[in-house]
Amino acid sequence: MDLTLADPKGLIRESYRIDGITAGECRSIFMDWALSLPLDADTRAPLLHLIATYGTDTTHPMTAVLQEGLKAPTVPKRKGGRAARLPENYS
Repeated sequence: MDLTLADPKGLIRESYRIDGITAGECRSIFMDWALSLPLDADTRAPLLHLIATYGTDTTHPMTAVLQEGLKAPTVPKRKGGRAARLPENYS
């Protein structure tokens, strides 16, 4: 994969150049990166390419953020709603 396709705006590349960047700042940059991709884009291949390119610095907070991005999102659980607030035998 071409690096310009994986990081079209150079956001991830630039994050590795910022001295003293925090994990929170890396998450913010990652969100900007993710929002810049097409809606139907598969993020796994670009993430793998970015980790292979920049992830050799395992102490950099962006490396951890990129690796977290590879994990499958958790399935949201139902938190309630009208049925959860009504008595059990209420029709």
